Amino acid sequence: MLFRGDTPPPAGSQVTSVDARQLTFRFADSDDEGGASPCPISRWAARGKTPGRVVRLPAGGRPLEEIRLEQAVAAYLPPGKGVRLTLTGNRYNIVAVRREPAVYVVRIHRIFAGAEPRLVRALARYVVHNDRRASGTLGEFIERHEHIISRAPRRPRLVKLRPTGRVHDLQDIFDRLNRRYFEGTLQAKITWGPALFRAQQRSIKMGSFSVEDRIIRVHPALDRAEVPLFFVEWIVFHEMLHGRHEIRRSGSRRCFHPPEFLAQEREFADYQRASAWEKENVDRLFGR
Repeated sequence: MLFRGDTPPPAGSQVTSVDARQLTFRFADSDDEGGASPCPISRWAARGKTPGRVVRLPAGGRPLEEIRLEQAVAAYLPPGKGVRLTLTGNRYNIVAVRREPAVYVVRIHRIFAGAEPRLVRALARYVVHNDRRASGTLGEFIERHEHIISRAPRRPRLVKLRPTGRVHDLQDIFDRLNRRYFEGTLQAKITWGPALFRAQQRSIKMGSFSVEDRIIRVHPALDRAEVPLFFVEWIVFHEMLHGRHEIRRSGSRRCFHPPEFLAQEREFADYQRASAWEKENVDRLFGR
């Protein structure tokens, strides 16, 4: 079929009709300018001209091993619960869990990076249920890697101390207790801690002792005029005892308050009065 303006084919040649709707491709002659052929090429040939697959990691600069462990633990959590996991180099507090309404906040030593599935399941049970058996499994794993934990270099941390409160001066309290009960030999620092109380928390730490930094932190809710001095002194004294008595192991569990610790705590002059005040006022103090 010929269209207007077409040149008639030579005599004896075969004419093939072409549907006007059909796409046709022009094949360039070898002497075309540039020598490039616009004809399609195979996927295999095109593969070398396109960049490979790009894998994008989550923003924030988190280690990949931390993300993998967090995702592995999340697979065993109850519906509606999340987890925020951080790998640390803390040589004393190997596994720390804060249980919030919608998320579990976990700080765990980096020896757990790449943990096998059995250990991950035990970690999830401990995070969710504080399971005793799971705690034993984690404890055995920690004991087998104790040499790695103790050998790791300690990274110094800058901590801003704030011992002077609006009502109570913690440094003055510490110095007096140190002279009276420890002959001035206890080496530690003291500060008011951050106000992190949440209404949904099951328990509240009125004081803590960081073995690694030897820093005593006292909850700022105690820095009030209605909180008697003898009660703040009792909290400080309790934390000072942690600086004198080492943590003991009982099987796979750690004992923070051995018998001699509890015996010395009762030597505090206002022990009975402070204990009674706590039972009567702690709920009101923290708004529970």
